[in-house]
Amino acid sequence: MTDLPPLMRDQRKTDVDHLRLLAIFHFVVAGMAVVGLGFLALHFALMHTIMTNPEMWKNQKGGGPPPEQIFGIFRWFYFVFGTLLVAGGVGNLLSGWFIQRKKHRVFSLIVAGINCGQFPFGTVLGVFTLIVLLRDSVREVYEART
Repeated sequence: MTDLPPLMRDQRKTDVDHLRLLAIFHFVVAGMAVVGLGFLALHFALMHTIMTNPEMWKNQKGGGPPPEQIFGIFRWFYFVFGTLLVAGGVGNLLSGWFIQRKKHRVFSLIVAGINCGQFPFGTVLGVFTLIVLLRDSVREVYEART
């Protein structure tokens, strides 16, 4: 038996492929934020319809708070989560765009760290983004661009 030398793989090609995939997945997660914003708007419309319908509350027992006060709290919920969805979507959109152009690596690292808190898809994307962008060979690709 002859011992063949191991095949050498080109790390630059691997890095370019990984960066391309990361950019695509950042765009996908940004799109998912838009879908989440749509669901949030749909939920708001549904809750607004229920809370402002006097027929729903005329036979209320127990003397709970009026629906206007409850819905006031819900408005803050919708505002906060809507803002988070928009910020996350814009951050991922910019990060995907920057990864495609191999610019602003630190911005993409920050977005990856934030993505780690968005279970499950953001966590996976954040971890893989950190793994790829922290490689020395990828750092050299970004430095060569500047």
